[in-house]
Amino acid sequence: MTNMNSCELVTYISSIACFLSKNCSTEELEMLAAIFSQLGDTLATILVNEANCPCDDQSVSNI
Repeated sequence: MTNMNSCELVTYISSIACFLSKNCSTEELEMLAAIFSQLGDTLATILVNEANCPCDDQSVSNI
């Protein structure tokens, strides 16, 4: 992944949001917002779990 400073990253993400808002319907924007919110939350959960759980990947497949 390309290294950007914080301001560059925020500007890049805001530009994408502005582009999407001009080119997608309200329904599409609502769905994208929900999808990306869930994606961010799920990635955060995975990272916290991996950092704090001594479990291995095998235990997940046995559920």
